[in-house]
Amino acid sequence: MFKFILVKLAQLVPTFIGVTIVAFAFIRLLPGDPILLMAGERGISAERYAQLQAQFGFDRPLPVQYWEFLKGLLHGDLGNSLVTHSPVVGEFFSRFPATMELSLFALAFAVIIGLPAGVLAAIRRGKTLDHTVVGISLTGYSMPIFWWGLLLIMFFSGTLGWTPVSGRISFMYFIEPVTGFMTIDTLLAGDWGAFLSALHHLILPAIVLGTIPLAVIARQTRSSMLEVLGEDYVRTARAKGLSSYRVIMVHTLRNALISVVTVIGLQVGLLLAGAILTETIFSWPGIGKWMIDAISRRDYPSVQGGLVLIAFIVMIVNLLVDLAYGVINPRIRH
Repeated sequence: MFKFILVKLAQLVPTFIGVTIVAFAFIRLLPGDPILLMAGERGISAERYAQLQAQFGFDRPLPVQYWEFLKGLLHGDLGNSLVTHSPVVGEFFSRFPATMELSLFALAFAVIIGLPAGVLAAIRRGKTLDHTVVGISLTGYSMPIFWWGLLLIMFFSGTLGWTPVSGRISFMYFIEPVTGFMTIDTLLAGDWGAFLSALHHLILPAIVLGTIPLAVIARQTRSSMLEVLGEDYVRTARAKGLSSYRVIMVHTLRNALISVVTVIGLQVGLLLAGAILTETIFSWPGIGKWMIDAISRRDYPSVQGGLVLIAFIVMIVNLLVDLAYGVINPRIRH
């Protein structure tokens, strides 16, 4: 197991270096000069422009700028935002709880709906229910997040007026942040009205963000269940006269969950990537909206720092999933 962990850790190194190169190059490949964007319509003199370029290090060759970025990264310093002049790390983690809260609710929505749907589809293979689950899963996986979010807003917020359009909580409430998770902070404050308002604001963003993971989980659960249902030990359990409930819940679902759990873990990366669009649609104050704002302003340190931190978190989650899978199924260690 120790060798397996070392191999997995070693595999992260080239991946992480590749991520830093992509993050550094990505924002610089976009058209637009950050200094001219900061100056806006007021314009800027040539002397002042040259002074700011030297101040931010943009007058240096790109390899030198990348090396400076790497050195800062190794010391935990991702620089300061060009717009707010605050440390990038501080800005990222001040918004990260909002994204985590949204992602966790989206994942809970995907698991609570997707897992039973996949099990029922496998049990009723070839029946109407199976075709319905497969059809809805395929549709959910194919729908663009931006279009799906606007559709839900138009219907549930615009037409029915059931859900708010944007934000994390009604402006009537002010909750002092403790954990950064609005639902937990409202409970700690003992304000049930604020808690219900926070839940109300989470409904549509969580559904939009969780739709694709729901489709993936439902299809993976169905496939795994069908595979396990064909195993000899399941047929033996049926031949021994065990109830259908016991055969499904004890002998089939438990073994089918091994691959499903792996897929659920891998959805974390998909959720963080999807959060960028979802937070923009719903004006959710998380790292997704922060990244979009930074890109539009060509805020080089914020964009490259944010991308590296997001990639690092996804890599750590995937590593933990790989290690957990290695514990569950020792054969993959070799």
